Amino acid sequence: MDIPQPQRLGPNTGLDLVRATEAAAIAAARLMGRGEIEEADRAAATAMAAALANLDLDGRLAMGEEVRETVSTPLPAGARVGNGNGPPADLIVDPVDGRRQLAQGRAGAVSFAAVTNRGALWAPHPAAYMDKIVVGPEVAPYMVPECLDAPAGWTLALVARATRRTVRDLVVFVLDRPRHTHLIAEIRAAGARVMLADDGDIYGALLAAMPGTNVDILMGIGGAPEGVLAACAIKSLGGAMLARLAPQSEAEREAITRAGLDTKRILTCDDIVSSNQIFFVATGITDSILLRGVRLAGDRAETNSLILRSETRTRRLIFAEHLLSP
Repeated sequence: MDIPQPQRLGPNTGLDLVRATEAAAIAAARLMGRGEIEEADRAAATAMAAALANLDLDGRLAMGEEVRETVSTPLPAGARVGNGNGPPADLIVDPVDGRRQLAQGRAGAVSFAAVTNRGALWAPHPAAYMDKIVVGPEVAPYMVPECLDAPAGWTLALVARATRRTVRDLVVFVLDRPRHTHLIAEIRAAGARVMLADDGDIYGALLAAMPGTNVDILMGIGGAPEGVLAACAIKSLGGAMLARLAPQSEAEREAITRAGLDTKRILTCDDIVSSNQIFFVATGITDSILLRGVRLAGDRAETNSLILRSETRTRRLIFAEHLLSP
């Protein structure tokens, strides 16, 4: 008996989806540098939800922002996405990755979204945190599950051999959190350099997976929804990711156990997103290594976005000008 194949996403799905990150980025940019973290995130999520409603998809959100937030969100897990006039699809979004950077007017705030076939996304709800290692295509063939438990120096030596460099040449992206004190010390003791960030888990994964960014690897514990979203980008770029759930409280651990999730299983990108029909999009909110931030001028806004398509390994950079509603 023939197994039914999932309905294909259209070749312009990425161009349609990027309108949602553009809308979120413009809304967030208006609150850049004002110290209003929740307000900026809510404005971006509201603008993104409105744009997503117009997509020609029968979509649903695989995971939402509510796993770590106490405030309500217009983009909860399971929410319907699109107008229903299109193929069944799963989406995962982050209206503002780098909320602290945005609130403080710093570089590195980006809006992200990804779409794939219905049922292709692993959604570890109610998990909030995940341990991760991310590398680019050059190192991807050498990544083995043991890297996630090995001393940092061992993994960095592997990366150095794969790239024909020395460990002291490497740059490691790590979130600046107390939980990473020992990891940072290990990395520095091995001789590598550390790029610390207040926020921006998905942004850091992109820097590690994309050639030419001067970041060689991401290491450490970040968000679980962000890890799922990042896996869509990493797979589209041909990089590699090792990940494992890493609950940060007893309450989270108990919730994960009740949900039947395995905290010992080490996952790859293929475990997290099983389809090769993936569109990943990003729009800069503030300036970064990857993307220019939003420029606002009266009734107009300029945006810079990235679209990745996994099937064709296509990477598109888009500069767009928007006429804003009064």
